[in-house]
Amino acid sequence: MVVYEAPSWVPKLPDRPDNIPVGDFVLDPAYGRANPKTSNPPYVCGITGKSYSVNEVAARVNYAARAIKRVLNVNDINKGGQQTGFSEWEKVVGIFSVNCIDYLTLCFAVQRINGIASPANAAYAASEFAHQLKDSKARAIFTCAPLLDAALEAAQIADIPRGNVFLLPVPDAITTPEMRRKAREFKDFNDLVEEGKKLGELEALQWEAGFSRKKVAVVSYSSGTSGLPKGVRISHFNMITNILQIYLHCTTFRDFSKPSNVLALLPQSHIYALVVVNQAEPYAGNSAVILPKFELDLFLSCIQRFKLDFLFLVPPLIIVMAKNKSIVDKYDISSVRYIMTGAAPLTEEISKEIAHLYPGISVVQGYGMTESSTVVSYTVGIDIWHGSSGCIVPGTKCRIVNAEGKDTGEGQPGELIVNGDNIVLGYLNNKKADDETFITDGGERWLRTGDEAIVKRSPAGNQHLFIVDRLKELIKTSGFQVAPAELEGHLLNHAKVADCAVIPVPHEKVGETPKAYVVLKAGVDASEQTKLEIMQWVADHKSKHKRLGGGVEFIDIIPKSPSGKILRRLLRDKERDRRRAQGAKI
Repeated sequence: MVVYEAPSWVPKLPDRPDNIPVGDFVLDPAYGRANPKTSNPPYVCGITGKSYSVNEVAARVNYAARAIKRVLNVNDINKGGQQTGFSEWEKVVGIFSVNCIDYLTLCFAVQRINGIASPANAAYAASEFAHQLKDSKARAIFTCAPLLDAALEAAQIADIPRGNVFLLPVPDAITTPEMRRKAREFKDFNDLVEEGKKLGELEALQWEAGFSRKKVAVVSYSSGTSGLPKGVRISHFNMITNILQIYLHCTTFRDFSKPSNVLALLPQSHIYALVVVNQAEPYAGNSAVILPKFELDLFLSCIQRFKLDFLFLVPPLIIVMAKNKSIVDKYDISSVRYIMTGAAPLTEEISKEIAHLYPGISVVQGYGMTESSTVVSYTVGIDIWHGSSGCIVPGTKCRIVNAEGKDTGEGQPGELIVNGDNIVLGYLNNKKADDETFITDGGERWLRTGDEAIVKRSPAGNQHLFIVDRLKELIKTSGFQVAPAELEGHLLNHAKVADCAVIPVPHEKVGETPKAYVVLKAGVDASEQTKLEIMQWVADHKSKHKRLGGGVEFIDIIPKSPSGKILRRLLRDKERDRRRAQGAKI
C-alpha cells in the first residue's frame, strides 16, 4: 500500500473535541479559535459594511436557536419533538438564499437545537429546491427577498406551511421595491433573534464523547453522475476536522497573529465556501467579507474598501481578472497577497498569466469535494507549483490506485482515494451510492473520488497532487457540478426527443458547459428552430449553470454499451477531434 500524506514540516493534526457542535468550535476560544477580543468580526457585509463581533454572533446563535426551537415545536432539544422520539431529522431546515452575514449564524442556531442545516444552491429553480426539501424532509425554510417567489413555490410542492418560511436579511441594493413589499409578510432572522431574547434559556446539549463523530450537522447536496443531486451527510466532527486541517496547513505560510479580511463571494451553500471561507477563516480570527453576487466593479471596490488580502475564487472569476487588467488597474488591490482557487482545476497557463499580470499576488490551488468535507490538498505559499493542487493536508491519507484497486507508484496516474476524519458519514437514503463511493481496504474506510490523479515531486522536493481527469462524468461549470443524467432525464420529457446524451465541452469563461447530442423522434424536422426549442426547454426548467451552453447537435444514434450505458467518452472524443480539426484550444 502506497500512502501519501502531508509534508513532515506541516504541523500534525492533534486530537479534536468530539462532543461539541461545529458552531462552538468556530466561535468559542475554549476550543482553540483566535481570541475574540483581538479577532476581526467573523462576517462583514461587503456592500453595507454591517458586521457583528464574535460574541455578538454567538449571542445571536443562542437567541435564534430558542425561536427556531419553538417554530419546530420541539419540547426538549435532546429528546425531539412532541410526537416522536429524538431525531435530528425532525429538525432539518432548508436554506435557500444568496450570501449574507447571518447565513452561518443560522446554520449554527439550527445545529444548537440538535438540528440539521440543509443549504441549497441559490441558483436552483423551484423544482430543484423542492426536491432537496422533500428528500431531506425539511420542516422550515429560510430564504431571502430576491428568492422568495421560488422558495414559496418549492414550499408548496414540499408541503411546508407558509408560516414556516422565514427570511434572511440582505442589502436593499440587491432587492427591488416589489421584493421588499412581498417580504413584509414574513418574519426575518432579526425578528427571531428578538423573539428569542424573550424566551427561556436553552437546555445544554447532552453530547457524550464521540457523539459529534456521528451527529449530522449539514446535509449538502452534491450532483452525482446519475439522476438528481444526492444528499451528503456531513458530521460536526467532519467539519471540525477540516477546519483545523486547513488552519494548520495555512500556518506554514500565513501569519494569523494579525487578523485580516478575506473575500467571501463564493456561494455559502457550496461546501468550499461553507467550510473553507466561512468557518476556517473566522476560526483563525479573520473577517469573511461577504458579497451576494459577482460584478467586477463591486468585487474590485470591495477589495479596495476592506483591504482584502486573500481572495477565494473559482477559475472563471480568475479568468475575468486576467482578461480585464485595464479595469482592475483602476482600483487599489495592493492588499491582495493570495488568490485561492478550488471547485474546478485552474490551468497552468492561467495561473502563470495571473502571476505575470499581478506579480504581487500568488495563486494557490486546492482540491476537495463535498464528500471530504472539502479540502484534501492545498498549495502552501512556500512551494507554489503552477498546475498543482498542492500538498495533502495533515491528518488525511491519499492513495492512487489502478482499475484493479492496486496502488500505483509516484508519478503514475490512477484513481485518487482518500481516508481521514474529514470523510463524510455517507449519502442520505442512498445505499447504492454509498456502496459505490466508500470502500474498506486494509481495515480502513476510503473515499473513491472518481478523479484521476498523479503525485509528483516539486523542485523543492515535496509531493504534490495533480488532478489529471475526471473518471466521473460530472460537468464542472463556474464551480458548480452538473450531472449529465439529470439533463438527459429532462430532455427525454421533450415531445420531440427520442434519445439523448449530454457531455461537457470547453468554455472560456465557465470552464465547461453542457452540450446535448439528441436523436429526434421520427418525422421531426432537424432544424435550427428545433434546436432552439430544446435549449429553451432546459432554460425554462433548470438553473442557469445547467443550460446547454454548448448547444444541441442532432445525431442518428446514441452510442451505448451492450448493457445500455451511454458511452459518453466516445462523444467526448468526437467533440475533441472536431475541435482540434477546427484549431480550437481545448
